[in-house]
Amino acid sequence: MADNFKLSDISPGAAPNASNPGSGTDLSTGDLRRKYNFGDRVSELNIAQDPFFRFVSKVAKKPCDDPKFKFTERRGSWHKRYAYVVDHGATSALGNSTDATVDAGHISTGDTYYLKMATDYMSAGNRQNVFGQSKNEITVGAAGTQPTFFLPGGVVKVNTGSAFNVMTGYALFRVVSVDLATSSAHAILKCSVVKGTDSATELQSYSAADASEQDESVISDSIAGALEASRCYVVGNAHGEGTGYPETWKDQPFSTGYGQTQIWKTTCAMTNTARATVLKYEGNEWARVWREKLIEHKYDIEQSLLFGSQYSDSDGIAYTQGAVDFVQNYGNVFALDTASKTQDSFLDDMSNYLDPRYNNSGATVYFCNTAVYNWLHKLGGYFKNNLEIGNLGTSSNAGNTNPFSADMAVTGKKMAAGVGVTTISTVYGDMNVVRNIHLDGTNVKMLGIDMKHCAYRPLVGNGINRDTSVYVGVQTLENSGVDRRVDQILTEAGMEWSMPEAHAVWL
Repeated sequence: MADNFKLSDISPGAAPNASNPGSGTDLSTGDLRRKYNFGDRVSELNIAQDPFFRFVSKVAKKPCDDPKFKFTERRGSWHKRYAYVVDHGATSALGNSTDATVDAGHISTGDTYYLKMATDYMSAGNRQNVFGQSKNEITVGAAGTQPTFFLPGGVVKVNTGSAFNVMTGYALFRVVSVDLATSSAHAILKCSVVKGTDSATELQSYSAADASEQDESVISDSIAGALEASRCYVVGNAHGEGTGYPETWKDQPFSTGYGQTQIWKTTCAMTNTARATVLKYEGNEWARVWREKLIEHKYDIEQSLLFGSQYSDSDGIAYTQGAVDFVQNYGNVFALDTASKTQDSFLDDMSNYLDPRYNNSGATVYFCNTAVYNWLHKLGGYFKNNLEIGNLGTSSNAGNTNPFSADMAVTGKKMAAGVGVTTISTVYGDMNVVRNIHLDGTNVKMLGIDMKHCAYRPLVGNGINRDTSVYVGVQTLENSGVDRRVDQILTEAGMEWSMPEAHAVWL
């Protein structure tokens, strides 16, 4: 224990003995007649310590007054009034559950036609599937997904075509009546055809029961690339003059989640003798150790806020949610191999992640490991600066001052909250890229965090702030007769997350 309080020797020499009595000290200073040109300064290696913690603590700090807190997420429903046709027919018996083809003349203008509709998102909270995320998958027609937004008088658009995902047109159906009682997960619509087709066609929105058709519940399909063509949307409504008030429906856009604070402790101990000793370079050893312990404390929090998993054990110890764990369970998941990943495939990932149907935020920060950080700069820097295509100044290219160039380019660097941020311009907006050495050696290559939807939540209440609080105590060592000061840094913090669709991880 005593060694913990001993001042370290800068240049220890041999201990005094009979053959080497020394000169009253065991500190070796070399030839006493030489100065060795000792300066008054010492160089220090500084590293990027905690970029994620700096961001959430400086710009997204939301104190809470309970160690277990809840938060609410709100997802709008106006753009989610879509469903898939899972059965259809010219009578209320339907009967075409295994065939998407509509016979000629069955959907001519003015005809009556029946559609059985199901969707793939939960009505409570409007929670939907996330691209690349296999956990919490919602299949078409699952419990709690009944599309209650179909109303008499509403107009529904259904894509049609010669084969699946080969669209040649669309049909319009005006809803005459809605049956929600026959099935708890479906809505059966009696419709009047507003815009039909004179020839046999295929309903693009059909979720087939046989293997020859697309299954819209597959979360590996992008919305824009595959699912959108299969979705039937409400496209307004139509009513006769003097028909009175139409029916209405009520959505439930709120869902709740919870988090909990975690206690980190870092102890700093020092003797009064050491505190009173003036040293070279940094005279106050206590100030130096205190500063290092603060950095160590933040470093530990950074690691926890990245890799922690929400859990409470039998001893009552609480663990807060980490960003990596959260995103891998609720956010978009993509694959990234810098040896084979192309710029084109990476932009496809960006298209799915930044889909405005569930993520229209521009506040995402991309935390990268070293390999991906270099890879992005190679795509955006080397390619842009060295591989432009064009012959400026030639007669065939006269007046062309902007030849073909890269779609990704490093446009600038800046400091934000003390962290270096590189801005890379893409067709989907600017990427704010930060190198995070904590991701090196992990399976996470890049972590996209929408900083507007996460927060660092220290426990604050009743005039007590547990955000890096300091407690000073006195400890007496046995048989020493010396009082030792023991200073402890104690803090509690948690992470708040919302809108899980707005986070992504590349593995």
